[in-house]
This record gives sequence, C-alpha cells and structure tokens, in this order.
Amino acid sequence: MAEQQAYWFVAKTRHGAELSVRNRLTQLGVESFVPTRTRRATRGKRMVEEPLLTSYVFLHASQNEALNLIHFYGVKADLVNDCATHRLMFVSDKNMEDFRRVLAASIEEGGLVDKPLCLGEKVRVTQGVLKGVEGYVLELQGRIYVVVGLLNCVFARAKVPRAWLEKI
Repeated sequence: MAEQQAYWFVAKTRHGAELSVRNRLTQLGVESFVPTRTRRATRGKRMVEEPLLTSYVFLHASQNEALNLIHFYGVKADLVNDCATHRLMFVSDKNMEDFRRVLAASIEEGGLVDKPLCLGEKVRVTQGVLKGVEGYVLELQGRIYVVVGLLNCVFARAKVPRAWLEKI
C-alpha cells in the first residue's frame, strides 16, 4: 500500500456515534461513508437516518491523513487493523464504488446481509444502473442477485436479471 495514495479505511467508533463521526469528517473536508437507511420514527411522523452497520465508518484518505484525523483532529474513532496482516484495514476505490451502488439499488430488496448464503461464480453486470459492478451471483428463492462484499464480513445484494450477468 502506497502511503500517499487514498484508500477507504475502516474506522470503528462507539455504538451510536457513526453519524456524528461522519459529520465531523465532512466538516474536515474528508469523504466518508456510513451505510444508512431512512425510516419513519416509531413515535411521530419524522424520518430518521439510521446506520446499517453498527460502529463502523469508512473514510477516504491516505494512510498518513487517516492517522492524523484520529490522533490530531479529534475524530472519535479508531482505525481497524487487519488481523492477518497487522496493517490498517482498507478497501479499494472500485470495491467501495461497487458496494455503494449495489447497496443503493437494494435497500428495499435486502440491503446488507451478514454473509452470503451461497457464493457462486464471479460475475459482472452488463446492463442497467449497476452496469460494470463486479460481484458474485446468488440465487435465493428463485431470484438472482449480485452480491458485493467488503472485507469478507459485510455484503450487499441487489436483484438483477440473469441475462444481465456475464461470467468473469
């Protein structure tokens, strides 16, 4: 990993602080991502934004910038280390873009899943709003989905016609 190249780093924060950490990063001019959904509050008619991943924020920065955000700019989160490599955990731009596109297209049809039920062949979507997304094909209850994962621990799925998938 090049230290000056920007990646999507994984940051862990306390439960319930995901949106405030995201907002702080935005104030500092740092691109960040927290998978969320909007739902009607249990009491009242207002809509509330709630994180889909508890305690995680993704931030786009170089390694040095990410470390400085935590240590010098008061961002209340810790960067996550990969247990296998003992290095900071990060996601490539392509993987994050694919994940965000699938998640945006799938909130009503499944959104995040904690693990794929059955991984199939690696595929690329050839048409529609997800054109170019690479992931795995999943068949569930007779429906075809493309599944994109981050760090092999969280996955998004979106329904896609079989004809729109090509094996890669």
